[in-house]
Amino acid sequence: MSELSIDPADPRPSFEQLRRQLIDRIMTRRLPEGSKLPPVRRLAADLELAPNTVARAYRELETEGYLITRGRNGTIVAPVAPADDAVQAQAAELVSAYVAGMRALGFGSEAIVGEVRRALG
Repeated sequence: MSELSIDPADPRPSFEQLRRQLIDRIMTRRLPEGSKLPPVRRLAADLELAPNTVARAYRELETEGYLITRGRNGTIVAPVAPADDAVQAQAAELVSAYVAGMRALGFGSEAIVGEVRRALG
């Protein structure tokens, strides 16, 4: 996972930078379904981050359905939507419309994410 990096000048928190990079790699199949991710401590050391930062990114990705954690057996990439460009474009349109509708109702970013998590059960 040497291609992952954290930019100290980026205003986003380190866990969010890591989370976004992993999502990008999963959705473009550079990390295909079933790929094993490095243990939290090793990735934290490689990226010079606190283990809790990597653990938070992994937890959020698991909650969002991108990763599956199997305790001592490690963390793997979950099955996700197809990488087909047309499908991804349709998904992006649906998400944009949903976010626009929620913002029109007065919801902020965290509340929108919370509603999605609640709907996913």
